[in-house]
Amino acid sequence: MNMHFALDPAFDNEYMNTAHRAHFKKVLSDWKGHLLEEVAGAARQMANSAANDADPVDRASQTEELQVAVRTQDRRRRLIGKIDRSIDSLDREDYGFCQACGVEIGIQRLHARPTATHCFDCKSLAELKERQVHG
Repeated sequence: MNMHFALDPAFDNEYMNTAHRAHFKKVLSDWKGHLLEEVAGAARQMANSAANDADPVDRASQTEELQVAVRTQDRRRRLIGKIDRSIDSLDREDYGFCQACGVEIGIQRLHARPTATHCFDCKSLAELKERQVHG
C-alpha cells in the first residue's frame, strides 16, 4: 500500500468516501494505461516476428511463441475489460461492495485486487462450489 496515502486522515474515514474513490480510480486508470502500453508493444513485437523469414525449426519456435503471446494479449484485454467495469462501478459509486451480498469488499482486499467484485466470503464460497462441480 502507498504509505503516503495510508497516512492520509481522509483514508481512514467512511468506507468508499471521496478519497477512497479517487485513489482507486487512479490505481485502476494507471494499471489500464500500463496494460494498454503492453498490448501495443506486444502487438508490434508479434508483427515484427511474423515478418521474419526463418527456417522450419525457427518457424515452429516462433509459432509457439506467437501462441503464448496471443494468450497473454487475450488475458490483458480481459483484464482491461474488468478494469473498465471497475471504473464504471466507481462512477456509479457502487465500487467496493460485493455484487453477491452487498457488504463491503474491504480496502485491503481492493488494494490486493482492485477489480474484485465479491467479498472474501462470497468469493471463497463460489470457488468452493466451482471445485465441487469440476472435481
